[in-house]
Amino acid sequence: MRILSGIQPSGTLHLGNYFGMMKPAIELQEKGDAYYFIADLHALTTVRDPAALRTHGRELAVDFLACGLDPARSVFFRQSDVPTVTELAWILSTVTPMGLLERCHSFKDKTARGLGATHGLFAYPVLMAADILIYDSDLVPVGRDQKQHLEVTRDIAIKINEIYGDVFKLPEPSIREDTAIVPGLDGSKMSKSYDNTIEIFAPENVLKKKVMGIKTDSTPVESPKPVENSSILGLYKLVASESDYRSMESDFLNGGVGYGDLKKRLFGGIWEFFAGQRARREEILADSGLVNRVLDEGAIKARETADKVMTRVRKAVGL
Repeated sequence: MRILSGIQPSGTLHLGNYFGMMKPAIELQEKGDAYYFIADLHALTTVRDPAALRTHGRELAVDFLACGLDPARSVFFRQSDVPTVTELAWILSTVTPMGLLERCHSFKDKTARGLGATHGLFAYPVLMAADILIYDSDLVPVGRDQKQHLEVTRDIAIKINEIYGDVFKLPEPSIREDTAIVPGLDGSKMSKSYDNTIEIFAPENVLKKKVMGIKTDSTPVESPKPVENSSILGLYKLVASESDYRSMESDFLNGGVGYGDLKKRLFGGIWEFFAGQRARREEILADSGLVNRVLDEGAIKARETADKVMTRVRKAVGL
C-alpha cells in the first residue's frame, strides 16, 4: 500500500499541521510505502517572498523530522524536485470540467477571506490530483476540509480512465475524525491563512502568550463554562491524558476555575507533549547537512516512481 501526503511550507509549524497531517502520516509509516512531500508549488498561491519560501521549506523539513518522520521508512522530498508533476497537472486539466472546480469549497472560503482569485488557487485541486496520482497512491491521509479535493482527484482519475483506458488507480482517503479539525485561537479551524495558529516550536514565553490569547466568553470564574466548541478543551484533549482531560472538563462543568487558569493548564500540556520533539529538533539542527541529504535522496526515489507513471500516462494519451 502506497501512502501519500503533503504539507505547504507557508509558515511556522503549528498544532493544526501536527495533529491534522503530521501525526497521522508518521503513524502510517508503519502501514505501507510512505511518500511525504513539502508542497512548495502549492505554497506559491500565497507566499510571494522567495527567501521566505525557501526558509519555510527548510524549517518544515526540520520540524517534520523532529516530529518523527523516518527517512529510512518513507520517501521525503520537495514537490518542486519532481517537475513532471506539473506536466501531469496539465494533462489532467484537459479533462477536468470547470464545474467540478467551481464547486470546491476551499476556493470560495479562501477568496472570501481576502486571498486573490488566481488561476493557481482555483486549479489547486488539479495539482493536488497530480501529486496523488503520479505516485500511484493508494491511501491519502487528509483533514475533513481536504476530503472534497480527494473526491475531485478520484473524479479526474475516473475521467482519464474512461477516455484512455486503465491509467490510474483510485486513491482512498484516511480521515481521523477525532483530530481532523484543530481549533485555532478564535475557535475556527487553525490555519496560517486565518492568523489563529499556535506554533509548536515557539519559545516558551511566546507559546504561553499565544495560548493565553485564546478567545473565550465572559463567563465568571465561579460559574460553569460551556464545553461545546471550546477551543481550550478541544486543544487540551489532543495533548493531555484521558484523566487530565476529564479533570479539566469537570472544572468547566462545575465552575470555580477561571479561563486564565485553564489556559495555563493547556499551555503546560502543550509544552510537555512536545518536549521530546524539541530535543530531537536541536539534534537535527546540529547536523547542518542532514536535511539536504534527506530531501535529495527522497527526490531521487520520488522521481523514479513518477517517471514510471508518466511513461504510462504519456503513452496512454498519445504523447
